[in-house]
Amino acid sequence: MTQLERNAVWQGTLSLMVLRTLLAMGEQHGYGIARRIEQIADGRLSINYGTLYPALLKLEQEGLISSSWGVSDNNRKAKFYRLTKAGRRQIERETREWEAMTAIMTRFFSPSGE
Repeated sequence: MTQLERNAVWQGTLSLMVLRTLLAMGEQHGYGIARRIEQIADGRLSINYGTLYPALLKLEQEGLISSSWGVSDNNRKAKFYRLTKAGRRQIERETREWEAMTAIMTRFFSPSGE
């Protein structure tokens, strides 16, 4: 696997991965979110903090997550993020959209195109 393949995150997917991570794990700080996404991706993705933190800020500005300052497991000050009700609704909406798009793409990759 090349470095490009390992780092490629399709546009629009990072936000959904962050929301799904918070849904599954509850309140998390940025480092924890990044590590969980990488773990779920089985090491095939590497989350760049220069990409993650702007995504977290955008999600917060959109009202899909909220944040507060706290102390991490290693006793450091950290910003913790949690899902809002609007974020839960967004997950439902985007999940339906991804399922529809996946079904379409599956048809393109099938031998018969059906």
